[in-house]
Amino acid sequence: MQVARLAHETDFDGWRRAARELRAAGTPPEAVIWTIDGAGGLFAAASEDPLKVSRKTAAAFSVPKTFVDLAGKVILHRSDERFSLLYRLLWRLQGEPNLIHIASDPDVARAHDLERGVSRAAHKMKAFVRFRLAQDEDGEAYVAWFEPAHRVTEATAPFFARRFTNMRFSILTPDVCAHWDTRALAFTPGADPADAPREDALEEYWRTYYASIFNPARLKTAAMQREMPKMYWRNLPEAALIPELIAKAEGRTDAMVRQAPTVPSARAVKAALRNSRDAPYDGLAPTSLEDVAAGVDHCRRCPLWRDATQGVAGEGPARAKLMFVGEQPGDQEDLAGRPFVGPAGQVFDRALSEAGVPRAETYVTNAVKHFKHEKRGKRRIHQTPTSGEVTACRWWLDGERRLVRPRVIVMLGATAALSVMGKPTPIARNRGQALQLADQAQGVVTYHPSFLLRVPDEAAKQAGYAAFVEDLKLAWTLAA
Repeated sequence: MQVARLAHETDFDGWRRAARELRAAGTPPEAVIWTIDGAGGLFAAASEDPLKVSRKTAAAFSVPKTFVDLAGKVILHRSDERFSLLYRLLWRLQGEPNLIHIASDPDVARAHDLERGVSRAAHKMKAFVRFRLAQDEDGEAYVAWFEPAHRVTEATAPFFARRFTNMRFSILTPDVCAHWDTRALAFTPGADPADAPREDALEEYWRTYYASIFNPARLKTAAMQREMPKMYWRNLPEAALIPELIAKAEGRTDAMVRQAPTVPSARAVKAALRNSRDAPYDGLAPTSLEDVAAGVDHCRRCPLWRDATQGVAGEGPARAKLMFVGEQPGDQEDLAGRPFVGPAGQVFDRALSEAGVPRAETYVTNAVKHFKHEKRGKRRIHQTPTSGEVTACRWWLDGERRLVRPRVIVMLGATAALSVMGKPTPIARNRGQALQLADQAQGVVTYHPSFLLRVPDEAAKQAGYAAFVEDLKLAWTLAA
């Protein structure tokens, strides 16, 4: 019997090294005992001498990346069987190379079950960590106590560092503690519940907020407890309100039912119909560019409106021969409510001038009408819209195309090309030529001005800009 000793509970590198040597030595799963023991070497023999396997021999095989990724997550589970289960899978991969893709296999199914448990634990940690204000020698800091279902603290800590970039914080758990100083993450041994921070003044605001958003008419206690298991309640300030809110829910619901309904205005009804995700692309479609501008600002077809200042519709003549479609509003466009007024807009205007294209005679818009970004401190960093967000916003672009009826549509970048063409369209392969569109207009794909700003090599930047100007000349010639 061979005993494999690992340094700690999540010693993935140690497990990989031991498993590699055990498999290379031909040691079957039933002959291995896995144990945690930070002291001593990697192996200790139970009934024979320790293994001595060369690195060359140990590395003489490979496994699918999907297995390595799966193992890296399963290791974080608290199940005592995780090490032996993974080694059993590794051993079987010798004769069953496609094993990891057989979902019905008991070992594979069990591994995925443990993986899902780890993913749920990471999700709950992101949802239920509550920071409390503290002070130390460096000033203001925030501290949270959390007890994850599995050992996910180190894997989940980068999420909090990205979300609270400029905030010094510590997350204390029984397994390991994560510390962020606004520059780097550090980890220390697990803490004791006695080290948990005490209640601060912010928690009263949090309880007030939670009570105000609690909807008694939609209460489903079983579903709520599945999403917010009771094991997390003791660390959630709002949890103290839950029993009372549940007890009063029926009475509050009856009172809501007895109240006279509020009749919405005709304008609100029209906007709701127009902005409905399931609205058809005919009878309820916008009938003017003014309708588009008003609808875009109130659009709820995708979640991007939540973080944007306002919706940004297109601008230009109602019967422009040439339409430009960009990706989305940038930071300055989001604040100004107009397309292409920021740094990329300056490059765009300069190129239009050199190409002899009067912007005032063109219609300029974007594939996506709200600014998608992530906050890093005080800055709002652009994020590329997903294909789902592009599809949701095509309602408005299709309306603009139908109302303006341009002869030529210039697609600035890959996102615009996806929106107009309805499929991924490589820029370099398709630029410099006229493409026939379904509505009888012609399309021209070219670079987005913001791409030209990001090109690091000056020679490549100048070449790209020159090609961009040539594409604008082509579009204007086609439109004329």
